[in-house]
Amino acid sequence: MSLSFRKCRKPILIALLLCLTLLTGTGIGYFTNHVWSEDGRFRSFTRKVFQKEVSGSLLSLHYSLAHPEKENIDRPAPTLGTVTSDMTDTYQLCRDYISKLKSFSYSELSRENRLTLDMLLLCFDTQLSLEGQELLEEMLSPSLGIQAQLPVLLAEYAFYEDQDISDYLNLLTSIEPYFDSILQFEEEKAAAGLFMSDKTLERILEQCRAFIQNPESNYMLEVFSEKLKDYGKFSPEDQKELEEQHKNILLNKVIPAYQKLMSGLESLKGSGASSRGLAHFPGGQEYYEYLLKSQVGAYTSVEQIRQRLTAQLEEDLRTIQLMLKEQPSLLRKLTDGTDLSSISPQNTLELLSRSIQKDFPALGETDYEVRYVHESMEDYLSPAFYLTPPLDTGSPNVIYINRASSGSNLELFTTLAHEGFPGHLYQTVYFASCRPDDIRYLFSSGGYVEGWATYIESYAYQYAADLMNDSAAADLTRLAWLNRSVNLCLYSLMDIGIHYQGWTQAVTERLLNSMGITDASAAAEIYQYIVETPANYLKYYWGYLNFLDLKNEKETTLGDDFNLKEFHRQILEIGPVQFPVLEKYMNPD
Repeated sequence: MSLSFRKCRKPILIALLLCLTLLTGTGIGYFTNHVWSEDGRFRSFTRKVFQKEVSGSLLSLHYSLAHPEKENIDRPAPTLGTVTSDMTDTYQLCRDYISKLKSFSYSELSRENRLTLDMLLLCFDTQLSLEGQELLEEMLSPSLGIQAQLPVLLAEYAFYEDQDISDYLNLLTSIEPYFDSILQFEEEKAAAGLFMSDKTLERILEQCRAFIQNPESNYMLEVFSEKLKDYGKFSPEDQKELEEQHKNILLNKVIPAYQKLMSGLESLKGSGASSRGLAHFPGGQEYYEYLLKSQVGAYTSVEQIRQRLTAQLEEDLRTIQLMLKEQPSLLRKLTDGTDLSSISPQNTLELLSRSIQKDFPALGETDYEVRYVHESMEDYLSPAFYLTPPLDTGSPNVIYINRASSGSNLELFTTLAHEGFPGHLYQTVYFASCRPDDIRYLFSSGGYVEGWATYIESYAYQYAADLMNDSAAADLTRLAWLNRSVNLCLYSLMDIGIHYQGWTQAVTERLLNSMGITDASAAAEIYQYIVETPANYLKYYWGYLNFLDLKNEKETTLGDDFNLKEFHRQILEIGPVQFPVLEKYMNPD
């Protein structure tokens, strides 16, 4: 027995020593590869930046993470914060970030981390270029301003747990101090001679009036009630109590906050110049260049952008002229409204998800749903939009349809491609499947996101042709796409003309007249919209042209070896970045 026991002990001891050695080696390998490595240190840094930036605003945090506590992120105070022209702390933080980013050994980082570093450096450097031009920023505008977007953001505020309902109600009570800070900012703009025109002011006031017009039947009341029902965790008595509390806050906090904002803005009436672009303000051209970088992701000179747009406009017009010369009946069909048969949005998305498989990489099973914009919100929202899910859940993927928007079946088909497959929903889900660093979700590029969705519209028009009962369907849908391309290009050129070259409304109308747009009221509305939304059209169209030019470059370089699906895969895996970064990683040395 004792002999047997002694024989057993030695193998066990050896086994334990081997396990200890193995565990020690594994631990050293782990720390070498993940903690002590440059990649490990870089990821630790981006994690800290993510946690700091995402928790800076409860509204931003909620739309980024459904359950922040699971990510060890504390919820900030349930307020909307304040707006200020003093960005000293922001600039210092950007400098600190840049300094830290430059301290990493670039050659020791993985390709993915080098890409993230390049993107962040460009982002923070661009933010610093705003210094001295802060008062040219504008929080308010009739369509894209915060006073128009805030009710929608709050109405769509999802309830994942009880705390979200409490946070939502507290956010409503913080609207007044938030608007007070915006008014103070607008007063600073007025004192500096940078306040909006009376025409823009009146359009903003009109939008505010529409929101507060019938407070007892405000759409936020009904939306809140429906969200509580869907949440399904309250008794009828508790839900009624919450609805009463919500109504009380809306009537006594939210509506008065809008009234106070309107009164303050009206007091500034007459302090702005006539409706005009940024070029007419001191530092306006430099600020416009900043917008092109920060919103569009474009770092090409304005003149080069203008030249590229002009070349595309001329090319598209020549193609249209040639097509109509060869097939005069196309114009009649297009103007007569030759259209697709009616297809439900759900069936359209299912059809698109199949049609794209020949040109775009497989996505796998994707859950999504179609919802309809609440009737009371139809006047405030676009024909359709995709609501990005929180990154910690990846769901729900929801496309909203606005039933009040009139348009052809072909327009709805291509709009759903823009929002769904292979547009925003597809691009978002595909990029998430690549498991990017969380920081990538916070620092994106509007030009990539909207440019991609515009770029894929040209394919959607091709897919639509397969569904039309017309021998000239392919040419007809191509003509429809070219017409859309010309419009977007024209508006983008006008954006540069108005905001960088100082075009007046009269100059803009002459250009529109030369393109056949002779309705004076329509021309005035186009001019006014572009004045109020600088660089907005370029997010869509300059973004589209960057993808188009990248594709043409690859086709020329690779010839018969070019693979369209592989080209799209590379773009999707790189994800939303500024265009210089995209080009760098699409064309590695």
